[in-house]
Amino acid sequence: MRKKFFAISSLVLMTVLLAGCTDLNKPINDQSTGFWSQWFVLPLSKFIISVAHLFWNSYGLAIIITTIIVRLVLLPLMAKQVKSSRAMQELQPKIKELQKKYSSKDQNTQKKLQEEQMKLFQQNHVNPLAGCLPILIQMPILFAFYQAIMRTSAIKTQSFLWFQLGSADPFYILPVVAAATTFLQQKIMMGRMGNDNPQMAMMLYVFPIMIAVPAFYFPSALALYWVVGNIFMIFQTYIIYEKKDDGQKDQKPAGGANKK
Repeated sequence: MRKKFFAISSLVLMTVLLAGCTDLNKPINDQSTGFWSQWFVLPLSKFIISVAHLFWNSYGLAIIITTIIVRLVLLPLMAKQVKSSRAMQELQPKIKELQKKYSSKDQNTQKKLQEEQMKLFQQNHVNPLAGCLPILIQMPILFAFYQAIMRTSAIKTQSFLWFQLGSADPFYILPVVAAATTFLQQKIMMGRMGNDNPQMAMMLYVFPIMIAVPAFYFPSALALYWVVGNIFMIFQTYIIYEKKDDGQKDQKPAGGANKK
């Protein structure tokens, strides 16, 4: 567990360092140097430009299409996240029993509680950190999107709908929509999972604010990426959970028939 947490923390730190050490004032092109620029920012910039050439040179449409493609690529991981979240939810009664059994706050008891919880996870083939993987993978993509926009003049200076892609939304519409769709997506997922965890309920309101505040200042293209991604995830949540629910309904009669 600690090794996995350390690995995840290292990935986050490495992403921040790689992205943060890049000069945003330098345009991205074939002459750009550095691992981050060559392997993340430049390919994404070129891909957005290529897509734009297919759709009337509209970089706004290109960002929407690129976002959908990214979400489709991440779809298997999101399905795994749903599976892991459901498994964790099913284990909650047993976890609460362990917490009640090892309720003492001394170090030895808490260590025993952690060991018993990890044993429970291993017996049920549940990885408590699996739900974090899609979010972690999205972090480098989000940083790369930001730099691809700001370091590609053609994208940064083009207008789409009522906003300029490289500037903040002048009417604050996108930040509000980003917060609203984030709230809706989280609400739907919690409802489908039947999650009554107070911490998750708190994050339902905190997370949209965490998204909205930067969106007021960041390029509109980044807020557009988040809004489109949220809308995609809302439909994705319905589809994944509908399939899971249908699968469970199909299995119940079969199990009943075997008992007879």
